[in-house]
Amino acid sequence: MDAKQTILQTENIHKATDLISAELGKPVIIENKNFELVSYSSAFEDFDQTQQKTILSKKCPVFIIDRLKKEGIVQQLDNGSDPIRVHPIEELGFHQRVVIAAKHLGHTVGYVWVQESDQWMQEEQLSLLEDVSLHMGQLIHRMYEKVNAKENRKEELLWQLLHHEYGNETQLRHEASLANLTLPNRYSVVVFSVTAPQHIDLLEYLLEIVHRFKRHRSLYFLTSEFQMVLIMEGSVSERFSSRNLARDFIEAVKNEMKEESFYNFLIGVGKEYTSLYYMRKSFLEALEVIETANFISPRPETMPREFAKLGIYRYVAALYEKNSSEDYYSEDLLSLIKNDAQKQTDLLRTLELYLANNGKAKQTAQEMFIHPNTLNYRIKQIQELTNIDFADFNMKAYLYTELLLLNNVDSYYQRYKAASL
Repeated sequence: MDAKQTILQTENIHKATDLISAELGKPVIIENKNFELVSYSSAFEDFDQTQQKTILSKKCPVFIIDRLKKEGIVQQLDNGSDPIRVHPIEELGFHQRVVIAAKHLGHTVGYVWVQESDQWMQEEQLSLLEDVSLHMGQLIHRMYEKVNAKENRKEELLWQLLHHEYGNETQLRHEASLANLTLPNRYSVVVFSVTAPQHIDLLEYLLEIVHRFKRHRSLYFLTSEFQMVLIMEGSVSERFSSRNLARDFIEAVKNEMKEESFYNFLIGVGKEYTSLYYMRKSFLEALEVIETANFISPRPETMPREFAKLGIYRYVAALYEKNSSEDYYSEDLLSLIKNDAQKQTDLLRTLELYLANNGKAKQTAQEMFIHPNTLNYRIKQIQELTNIDFADFNMKAYLYTELLLLNNVDSYYQRYKAASL
């Protein structure tokens, strides 16, 4: 039996993924129509940065999806049946790959991604991919059908809520009542995601904390390979009670875990809602926080965990792509980087903290463990070296956003550093 027939007779989507990968000799990822991870080839470890983030967060990064939509690739996939070669986006850690839509009854239910990297796929390999794509569509469809037949009816209903896969709220509440599941009337969704596969054991420790915490508080939890999703139930009449419960839980986890272990989690908190219709929205908000943190790798406790407080962090990936593609630099920040390198000063970090603290000198000096007079001297140096006007809010907002990238994304800093030489 040849490889194609073996794949077409395989009913397990994970085994089929591994067989495709083995035949092509390349890493393969299967995603559903919402670009959420379904399966990935287990024999390959050399996934590019974007695919690693997809595996860890269970979803393709938002800024990659936006790029694919902007370039018309998603529309081409939905309208056609041929494989499409997507060229690399090196600055985003996206290597060259081939993608084909996996369809069921003419509708796209997912996508099959094959990482090409340096060696292009041959015609016979592209032909194989095309021949098995419909079968992969059937497997994706069947997989989601099987979810509806899981014994744990409560868990299934909660997943349906998170993925918005139900008919109407009245029907869902009726089914929840039959399953003895009390659905929340005020809630926030919280997601814990490990920063790397080697920290997966931390989810077991997290589960123990959840069981202790829920003895006196109302929450629901679901687990996947690298994540735990929690639905915090607040008091019906108390605004922000579910958000406060989320804060209490995160603080409890931090107190029970060693600091080193705690910071191996990326944590996102969605906004509070009072309608079940918005549960997926709260879930996606929590995931966006995690995707943003995954992108910039922030220093501990510097980036908000709550979507409602994410603010300018929501746009750093888009700014990164725009400035990198246009080879744009701030001349003021280049001057500070050059001065820091030549005279061993710390003006770039001083500027970031000064802006983050809204120009409060005493607070900034305390965080930097320096005397206020030292801080004032550094601010004076910054003003002498640049055209920065600390009375100009627009300039301060722009510089702060640029500094978030410079101090958290190494490739962005290296681009500036090279330009300052």
